[in-house]
Amino acid sequence: MGKGIKIRKIKAEDFSEIVTIQESILQKKVSKKWVQMAEHHLKKEESLGFVALKDGQVSGFIIGQIKGEGFGLEQSGWIEVVGVHPRQMGVGIGRALAEKLFQIFKKKGIRDIHTTVRWDAGDMLSFFKEIGFDRSPFINLRKDLD
Repeated sequence: MGKGIKIRKIKAEDFSEIVTIQESILQKKVSKKWVQMAEHHLKKEESLGFVALKDGQVSGFIIGQIKGEGFGLEQSGWIEVVGVHPRQMGVGIGRALAEKLFQIFKKKGIRDIHTTVRWDAGDMLSFFKEIGFDRSPFINLRKDLD
């Protein structure tokens, strides 16, 4: 784990700092939908959430989930969202958060981990490749209902 980084479970009082980190990454306000999604994931029994503390400040977060069988998969782990404050990127915070989540998945017997990344998000693709992710056998399909 990176120097001076501590990982702990997300607490309700961390939520405003998580929103601030996400807004710093996006360089704009997060939508109400994003806030609702994050809150919803944190309230689910099967959700797993951690924050990274560097110098006593919340510097990153990860929210994961265990999903039951579906789409031809056995029970699997999913990274729903991960974020590191832009001023703290490159010091191992994202890796430390992912490793903590992987430990929990492994303890629960989960070996198959998934996430979804925009094809044009080069920084996120690089991050996930660096921590061992590769293409999956799935193709993400979309339909717009006007």
